[in-house]
Amino acid sequence: MGTGQEQVKRELLLDGLDCANCALKIENGVKKIKGINECSVNFVTKTLSLHTTSDMDEQVVEEAKRKVLRLEPHIRISEKGKHVNGHVHTHTGSAAGAHNHSHDHVGHNHGHSHNKHSHTQDHGHSQGHAHGHVHEHGGHAGHDHIHTHDDTHAGHSHEHGAGQTKVLLARLAAGSVLLAAAIWSPLEGWAQFTLYALAYLIAGGDIVLQASKNIIRGQVFDEYFLMSVATLGAFAIGEYPEGVAVMLFYQLGELFQGMAVNRSRKSIQSLMDIRPDYANILTGSGEETRRVSPEDVRIGDRIVVKAGERVPLDGIVRIGRSMVDTSALTGESVPRELEPGSDVLSGFVNKNGMLTIEVTKTFGESTVSKILDLVQNASSRKAKTEHFISKFARYYTPVVVILAALIAFVPPLILSGATFADWIYRALVFLVISCPCALVVSIPLGFFGGIGAASRNGILVKGSNYLEALNDVKVVVFDKTGTLTKGVFKVTAIRPEGGRTEEELMELAAIAEANSNHPIAESIRVAWAKAIPTQGVEGYDEVAGHGIKVSVDGREVLAGNAKLMKQAGISYTTPETAGTIVHVAEAGTYVGHLIIADEVKDDAAAAIQALKKLGIRKTVMLTGDAKAVGEAVGRELGVDEVYAELLPQDKVERLEQLEAAKSPKEKMVFVGDGINDTPVLARADVGVAMGGLGSDAAIEAADVVIMTDEPSKLASAIRIAKRTRMIVWQNIAFALGVKAIFLLLGVFGVATMWEAVFSDVGVTVLAVLNAMRVLRVKNI
Repeated sequence: MGTGQEQVKRELLLDGLDCANCALKIENGVKKIKGINECSVNFVTKTLSLHTTSDMDEQVVEEAKRKVLRLEPHIRISEKGKHVNGHVHTHTGSAAGAHNHSHDHVGHNHGHSHNKHSHTQDHGHSQGHAHGHVHEHGGHAGHDHIHTHDDTHAGHSHEHGAGQTKVLLARLAAGSVLLAAAIWSPLEGWAQFTLYALAYLIAGGDIVLQASKNIIRGQVFDEYFLMSVATLGAFAIGEYPEGVAVMLFYQLGELFQGMAVNRSRKSIQSLMDIRPDYANILTGSGEETRRVSPEDVRIGDRIVVKAGERVPLDGIVRIGRSMVDTSALTGESVPRELEPGSDVLSGFVNKNGMLTIEVTKTFGESTVSKILDLVQNASSRKAKTEHFISKFARYYTPVVVILAALIAFVPPLILSGATFADWIYRALVFLVISCPCALVVSIPLGFFGGIGAASRNGILVKGSNYLEALNDVKVVVFDKTGTLTKGVFKVTAIRPEGGRTEEELMELAAIAEANSNHPIAESIRVAWAKAIPTQGVEGYDEVAGHGIKVSVDGREVLAGNAKLMKQAGISYTTPETAGTIVHVAEAGTYVGHLIIADEVKDDAAAAIQALKKLGIRKTVMLTGDAKAVGEAVGRELGVDEVYAELLPQDKVERLEQLEAAKSPKEKMVFVGDGINDTPVLARADVGVAMGGLGSDAAIEAADVVIMTDEPSKLASAIRIAKRTRMIVWQNIAFALGVKAIFLLLGVFGVATMWEAVFSDVGVTVLAVLNAMRVLRVKNI
């Protein structure tokens, strides 16, 4: 990326992308285009994400479209909005010249309703794209559709729609009848061969055609090529029945594999079925509502949510009381009660009453939009295992083809009695077995399923790499306030000194904390419970890690911790308490202190114990609070080490010291919630943010977001990560193990093509079904 140049994110929807191997080919091909900084293909959501620099954007995207169509001509490309450094810019370009039969549809209206899933980009801005119901907004402005007309079965699909399935079943039936006729009829010679040839063409003509097209485009080593060579080779050596039967069985296996993949994709995508279709916005009179797209609602608008409806945008309840189902966001089955003044998040489902909600965030900034983006784009950050499989598949197939050629031609030349027909047959069996589909399909599905299972439990993991990294975590570092404690402070004691009254002390503290967004400041304002005087107040200055300085009628007022008093040279009282102490001084004179208490979260102690059971060897708590407070909380929870009175930069420094002390193979997690935790979240191997009460900045910086604000969910995330890795490696071991056995059997002439096809298609189906087990994790 050029210095000072804008980073542009473009997303292309690849309709017809039904093969994980094809997704891998597209990703590898598009990555090589000059001007593309990052590229990833999400097989599950059929999305190609590109990062370019703005000065090369248009030409690079056009080249990417042409590349996709060269690799997979049957794919239909539609483009979502363009995002410049996170800001959406509508794009209506075309891939002119990319394909002879391409044409653009700008502002295209298909005459039927569509959903619009929204993707929030890296900086929280979003653009909807077609996938649901648009009410009163028929068009798809900003979408650019490239339709390629290819009436052949170009690009054999791993996912079959109802129409495709019927056609394929009809072809399989016809092929089977012709094969049976050829085997059991009295016909001989050319008549019998013709029946075999017709059966073969009906059953697998599309495979041979696609293999031919791929060879012309320079894509030789894929499953189409392997199956074509193997079955045509069987014909070449006179094994007509086996050549036809193997193609029929392969196609039937592909059908079952497609059904398994399709089921898995639907299971994963159903977890993201939280996008609201519409919002009922109150009109100017405030008595009538109008149904609009959530994207059209602005901050400050009021919307009505009826019983049974999904809350479309984040906001504050102004009128009404109701119970809401939060399980789609938090994984919690217990409904939450809302009343006037309650915060409400998009994605909640209203269970009974009617709610009037004042919108506080646009749809692009809303919780549901961010969740959709995090889950849908998680596959762009691939795990090491996925990278390994990608590289493995790239080199594996060519090596196998070379070995097959050696098996076919070397033994007959050096072994007495060996025939070319026998060894060519063995080589063909070897080729069929070698297809790496099981790995290429099941591994990404396994990781995406793990991310989906975590989402179902209220844990958002931003990438497969972070899910995999959780397996190696040995050190967990927690922030205190809002992470291990509730972050809901209460003033428990008011202790004035120097002849001041409690009211005078509280008033000075309230004036000083009037503009701070810190939870302690909020507790002081709540305890004051009156209008805060503003006349004569000026010069507000928040000193990080110390407190507040402000001028009141020309006199400096200080409110903060002991460090602030020391800095000003003011003597102060230090009470014996486990609470947080806010010292107050006016015009250089100490006037007293407030004691503020914060409750420990209900599951905090259980979270620490659960982590230790999972093999975490060290738990650490970092806090800017007083040493006495930090150590008291640490003892209560069973935390191994406590470091208190830390400024934000001190937390980073302490994290780096902990990093240096651990083994390079071990990973370290930091769990925090506040804006001052952002640098530490970014510095840790895996940053975990509390998403319910946490700040937007912390959530943006984190790699994992816990929507329920429960520290115990970290243990759940690690358990899901371990289960995901176990299933992924089961698939790797199973696929490679079965293939290795059958490859050896094939070389020694024991395995026939029937066994070969099972080791390819059968193993893939079993691996996909095994990968789906990840999704069955619930409340782990």
